[in-house]
Amino acid sequence: MKRRRATKLTETLLSTKAKPKRITSAVRILGNLRQEIMTLQRPPGSAINEKEIATAYSVSRTPVREALLKLSEEGLVDIFPQSGTFVSRIPLFALRENIVVRQALEMMSARLAAANANEETCLQLDETMRQIKLAAETADNNMFHEADEAFHAIIADIAGYPALWRISQSVKSQMDRCRRLTLPQAGRLQRIISEHQSVVDAIRKKDAEAASRQMAEHLEKLIADLDGIRDLDPDYFISDPQ
Repeated sequence: MKRRRATKLTETLLSTKAKPKRITSAVRILGNLRQEIMTLQRPPGSAINEKEIATAYSVSRTPVREALLKLSEEGLVDIFPQSGTFVSRIPLFALRENIVVRQALEMMSARLAAANANEETCLQLDETMRQIKLAAETADNNMFHEADEAFHAIIADIAGYPALWRISQSVKSQMDRCRRLTLPQAGRLQRIISEHQSVVDAIRKKDAEAASRQMAEHLEKLIADLDGIRDLDPDYFISDPQ
């Protein structure tokens, strides 16, 4: 019974299908455009055509503009009145700060999760690790990303402070675009799996110090990887604030 409950929770966290029964056109367009930007279907620097989007959704330009304004506030879109609208390039100057903020939040999540861990919560982590490994074996990068998100969300939930993950999400959108670039790299997925397993092992042992340290080391490597990430696609990045 415990394993079935753990699986159900993991599947719920992994699911990205749930939507309100009724949503406005602007909200629907916003969600779809954000997803396209975050998965690099719309790469950094690419132009966004309001008319084409409005036609595709059979709406006026008004909801499209509402969606684009929201994405601009999130730092994912640049709007130039005389030139057009473009997917924002990834700001390298902001990434280090974002990673440090996320690191602080998730170190605390891991520490508290270790203190609160029990057999059932460890089964939840085991199931999520199974999903992560399956995604790596099948080279399904989208599934891997979703399972990775679920992993971190479950740790915050076990900690008893799910808001720690929600706050972390609010500062990591630019880093998520970088991670999408790195997932296809040889050995990358296996390295992440190994780092995650170290966190799980520490939580299972209820070793709060080790869990916090392993999470810190996992996220610290994101900072070390920044220069290499930039070299993958230099045109996708901007080095200095404008």
